[in-house]
Amino acid sequence: MASDSNMDREMILADFQACTGIDNIAEAITLLEQNNWDLVAAINGVIPQENGILQSNFSSEASQTEPFGPHSQPEATAPTPSVPTSTEAASSSSPPSSSSSAFCPALPSRHIVERQPRMLNFQVEYRQRCVEVVLDESSAVGEIKNILETELQVPVSKMQLKGWKSVDVSDSTVLRSLHLPKNNCLYVLTPDIAPSASTSQSSSAQQGTSDQNYLLIINHREAQRDYSLNFPASKTIQEVKRNISDLTNIPVRHQQWDGWPASATDDSMTLAVSGISYPCHHLSVCRRSSPALDQTDECTDVHMVSDSEGDDFEDAPEFGVDESEVFGASCRKSPMMPENSENEGDALLHFTGEFSRRYGDCHPVFFIGTLEAASQEAFYGKARDRKLLAIYLHNDESVLGNVFCSQMMCADSIVSYLSQNFITWAWDVTKEANKARLLTMCTRHFGSVVAQTIRTYKTDQFPLLLIVMGKRTSNEVLNVIQGNTTVDELMMRLMGAMEIFTGQQQEDIKDEDEREARETVKREQDEAYRLSLEADRKKREAQEREEAEQVRQERIRKEQEEEREAIRLSLEQALPSEPNEEGPEPISKLRIRTPSGEVLVRRFLGSCKLQVLFDFVASKGYPSDEFKLLTTFPRRNITQLDPAWNLMEAKLFPQETLFLEAKE
Repeated sequence: MASDSNMDREMILADFQACTGIDNIAEAITLLEQNNWDLVAAINGVIPQENGILQSNFSSEASQTEPFGPHSQPEATAPTPSVPTSTEAASSSSPPSSSSSAFCPALPSRHIVERQPRMLNFQVEYRQRCVEVVLDESSAVGEIKNILETELQVPVSKMQLKGWKSVDVSDSTVLRSLHLPKNNCLYVLTPDIAPSASTSQSSSAQQGTSDQNYLLIINHREAQRDYSLNFPASKTIQEVKRNISDLTNIPVRHQQWDGWPASATDDSMTLAVSGISYPCHHLSVCRRSSPALDQTDECTDVHMVSDSEGDDFEDAPEFGVDESEVFGASCRKSPMMPENSENEGDALLHFTGEFSRRYGDCHPVFFIGTLEAASQEAFYGKARDRKLLAIYLHNDESVLGNVFCSQMMCADSIVSYLSQNFITWAWDVTKEANKARLLTMCTRHFGSVVAQTIRTYKTDQFPLLLIVMGKRTSNEVLNVIQGNTTVDELMMRLMGAMEIFTGQQQEDIKDEDEREARETVKREQDEAYRLSLEADRKKREAQEREEAEQVRQERIRKEQEEEREAIRLSLEQALPSEPNEEGPEPISKLRIRTPSGEVLVRRFLGSCKLQVLFDFVASKGYPSDEFKLLTTFPRRNITQLDPAWNLMEAKLFPQETLFLEAKE
């Protein structure tokens, strides 16, 4: 009969190690997998029995021993007439060897025996009280309430019992069906009952000081260092201890304090009501030398265990036991990643902080950002700067989670190698909503094959470390490393992935260099061509400007000529007609030699003014502002005379020869 039908694999692994003494968890899992997780077959393979079948043999003392796994042993069915009882089996078989002693949990086999009911311990908190209740697992939840009604004087109808792992818990629920650990923490709520006067006064005092800040000067005795920390009055003692855990790397369950007042009896108390000095209080802390802790701290600190169970679970990570299974729901550690977080960066910040709190500060540097941003950082830079992408997938429900994180992910060699050669991105798939979100992201960035690959892995195969390499066309998953590995094997697989990546990277660098060389030549050619075009453009523009200037000058010249021609015609029309030689008035005959050698001859009345002479010369194209009219002997400049003079006054009578000369 397959073992999976009777107990979960965490239980099987713990029982197998307890019975065989195999400490190497990877070796133990390999042996179990070879026998299809059949516990009896696996143990027979390691410790052969005389008759080939390991018999169920345990004493009454062994039945009271708490198993290593998070659940109790499976309930055995009542013996049938054909099956011998435990007494008969014990008397007919030989004494058990050390490997199958009373401390080895009972094993499922053909010889099924009855066992005594398993007892469960409950620490129930109500306001300032804590009540201990002990019941066997065949009892119902309502029986706890009946006991609490007597102890707390609270009617069952007004009582709400909180702290269960399961959501649907009613008074008729049998405790065995909840698969509870031996020790559990619960708390009672009474919303229909008003708090007592002392409680009201305490609440009023706390509210009155909620706006105050306390300065706690905390001395770390081992490191010889003082921390001066400010905390609001609303902070609890538990939160102060967790902050100190982050600073000193001393887990809360190993912290030993001096300086808390006698009134600070509960770590859930706020600083305002704890009785510490205001505004400054001195404390000291060191690492507890013994793992055994006070039983009263069991429910006030998620890291604390009772004296009787502290030694049993001190090394619980070696067996993959999740603390959230060992302790009650109210004492459960916080999840690696909040469910349905809107911002991936905030979710990864929470993941990094929780990872550091659980396993210490020596861990890979997790990329804070989206999976798309991590892919861009790893794959799409220059070829020399590219890296492999390591996607770490965590699952708190896996038996291998604590071992892989504490021994593999926090090993100095692994941390150093991942930091130098990988971009490490992490995600928590414990919650179904977060797992579905991861599959959507992987489908979008890596294709449906990667998402389907992740989907095929079972819970007990986590954590997973996916090694992804960026390629030209699509990204490729080089390796999927499961949780059942060793540090040396993990390093070898990381180095193997790096060898593949390095070969691809060298090709990419060569292609990139050749492409850059081609692009450099092309850029130089383009620049030379651009400069040539620019020179041609400037030459063409200069020529166009010159032609435009010539056109403009020609237009101006034509306009000036047209204007002069218009003036000349106007003057020509305004000239008086040339007089006859036989007229009664004195006539002056003038000969005017032009610069071109032409001679102009015209008669003028002696009384004619010089202006008429000037207009005549201008009508022939020689205006007085450009030319001057001169006499030969003696040389006189006629244009400088008063235009109102007549020809006789200007001594140009009865005849005179003049010549035109251009002005300078």
